[in-house]
Amino acid sequence: MRLLRWLGTNLTSLILSLLLAIVIWASAVTSANPNIEAELTVPLEVIQQTTDIAIVDLLPETVTLKILAPESIILQIEEDNPLTANINLTGIEAGTYLFPVLVRIPDHLKPIRILEQNPKQLKLKISNLISKTLQISIQVEGEPAIGYKTSGLEWDEVLATVTGLETKVDDVAAVVGILDISDASGTISKELTLQAHDENGDLVDAITLTPDIVRVNQVISLQGGYRNVAVNVTTEGFVEPGYRFTSITPAPPTVMVFSENPQLVEQLPGYVNTKPLDLTGVDGYLETILELDLPNGVTVVGDPTVLVQVNVTALETTMAISREIEIIGLLPGLSAEVSPKQVSVRIMGPVPILDNLTLRDIRVVVDLTNLEIGVHTVIPTVEILPADVIWEDISPTTVEIVIEEGSTSTTDS
Repeated sequence: MRLLRWLGTNLTSLILSLLLAIVIWASAVTSANPNIEAELTVPLEVIQQTTDIAIVDLLPETVTLKILAPESIILQIEEDNPLTANINLTGIEAGTYLFPVLVRIPDHLKPIRILEQNPKQLKLKISNLISKTLQISIQVEGEPAIGYKTSGLEWDEVLATVTGLETKVDDVAAVVGILDISDASGTISKELTLQAHDENGDLVDAITLTPDIVRVNQVISLQGGYRNVAVNVTTEGFVEPGYRFTSITPAPPTVMVFSENPQLVEQLPGYVNTKPLDLTGVDGYLETILELDLPNGVTVVGDPTVLVQVNVTALETTMAISREIEIIGLLPGLSAEVSPKQVSVRIMGPVPILDNLTLRDIRVVVDLTNLEIGVHTVIPTVEILPADVIWEDISPTTVEIVIEEGSTSTTDS
């Protein structure tokens, strides 16, 4: 009884003490882990059980949130961001609906208060996914090369299944593969990517084609009376002595010829000649236009001339020549004797240049600068003026120089 009277007398005080303790505890916790605001971007997912429907409208990929939560939870979210948002299409049929955007917050991250959310709901049109089967057609564009014709177009698939949104599939009027045969001069065999077209021939996107690739074989062959033959450049005369031509190139290298009598082109040896090209005296690059020398009754399809490019280079050879050694750099009041007085130099270069060398074109020099009285072994230097001539070796490779007092016995150069 005393306890009950005491509780009755002090109940108000006990309740106030408990509330004060809770306030003090909450204040301590809040000051250590205060609530803060943060902005987040979370992925938007679609929950869907059936696969025979699809969203027609453009669906945002993310949802933006402004949240209020303890600082420790905000830090945890910023590390791995386990929050997600979703819309639920379970049990939905074709039509237009207003879907709430639901944010999922894992239990271990609570408490979190969502202050702002964008979007909160989405108005979306849902359409059925349907399929239909159409015949595959091949659209040929361009023309083959002159003198060629097409025949025997084949492809390995007959039908294609078009799958997608009902509104898209209904627009598909044809499944087409486009084959470009522009300037083709032989049978084409290649894989084409199929396209879905509407009644106006415009491309219909956002659908699936099965198969989406078809292999096409288009036969392309020569028409009667036409033949593709090589160009043979005929020449006369000889290039400048000491030179040779390294190449003769016609452009184009082949031409298309035609005759109303197909037998005339069939009798050709596989080439046609040009009018003769005179090479007399040619000693360098030559470029000229030549006419084709065609049999009677045969004509060229297009330009009856060809551009001919001739490359001519000088013949190269080696030769040995003797040269007296020239002394330079001898100090005043000294004389020098060189032994041997002549050396043999082996050189290589174009024949026309070697045939016209002079004594001043090739010199053999010993430089005695700073050499004093005595016997010295010196390596001669070979100096060559023509740029296309090189020296391969010199014999002997060294010479002996005897320097004495007295007048110079060899004139300095």
